[in-house]
Amino acid sequence: MSFIIWMTGLPCSGKSTIAKKLSEQIPNLAILDGDEMRELISPNEDFSRGGIINHNKKVANIAKLLLDNNVSVCVSKISPFIENREDARKILTNHRFLEVYVKCPVDSCEKRDVRGMYKQARNGKIDNFIGIHVTYEPPIKPELTVDTENSTISYSAQEILDYLHKNKLIKNTKAF
Repeated sequence: MSFIIWMTGLPCSGKSTIAKKLSEQIPNLAILDGDEMRELISPNEDFSRGGIINHNKKVANIAKLLLDNNVSVCVSKISPFIENREDARKILTNHRFLEVYVKCPVDSCEKRDVRGMYKQARNGKIDNFIGIHVTYEPPIKPELTVDTENSTISYSAQEILDYLHKNKLIKNTKAF
């Protein structure tokens, strides 16, 4: 039984790290990482609202192809607009969809930023940066919220595993 985990949150909130942690416990989990997907399928797409929405639809359609072939998917993508996530739900309507809000305030995300993106955005070297120039719209009713400011990556991943297990999407896994 395949399912999709759609993780959304600010840049550097922990989405990709949690996805990698989940893949240690969920066999054959396909990870569609936002940065990697942009390089592969939308290298020339701009970061305007329209560009972000188009790119998110492309990722949702790739996830659908995987899910249709019984492959579970974890999307770790900023998906900054409520519209992004509603589009993903519509595209993936016949699949088990788990929206996970990876909650972390901008100041904490900025402290974790090893690539210096926030600093570049603040210095005018990156335009349309989510959390600085473009407002991130938190989910209204995600299936799950993990607080990465106050929890470890392992704890956050375990919360997701517990949800999947409770909802009979996976069998027992080892605790982190």
